[in-house]
Amino acid sequence: MADLHGKYLVGVYDDDEVILHAISKIRKAGVKISEVYSPFAIHGMDEALGHSRTRIGIAAFMFGVTGCICALCLTIWTMGIDWPMIVGGKDPISIPNYIPVTFELTVLFTAFGMVGTFLVTNNLGPGVNPNMFDPRSTDNKFVMAIELGKNKLTEEQISQVLKDSGAEEVNIKQF
Repeated sequence: MADLHGKYLVGVYDDDEVILHAISKIRKAGVKISEVYSPFAIHGMDEALGHSRTRIGIAAFMFGVTGCICALCLTIWTMGIDWPMIVGGKDPISIPNYIPVTFELTVLFTAFGMVGTFLVTNNLGPGVNPNMFDPRSTDNKFVMAIELGKNKLTEEQISQVLKDSGAEEVNIKQF
């Protein structure tokens, strides 16, 4: 997410392919793009913006491992140590008996952990007012935000680069 404290130049685009090609043109012109907002995911956008590979899979794996360990500890403690039960002549601590519970808690921990990770990393939650560059970015337009304070080019130069790359509108937004 972009750090929303400053003056931004906002380019509004009508097509996903136009904005994807515009990113490379704008970056070649020496303009640093803060963020691009679109109503749906665009294949190749992360590479075009220069973002590194996401580490969300590592977080999911860690939540899953935590759920698996908690499930095994719970089932081994309750069915094998605290109140041992012999079911079908098997040992009280028999790992194959615990696979269904282990699987379910692994999935549960991963799902809840990923929802929490999403809310925290995107600064969402109760009482948070979203800063939107253009409300149409959630419906049918593609919005590119460029922070003017982080670029060497002037506002007029960046505005011209945006228009030359296919932007329908160029606006200024202050947060």
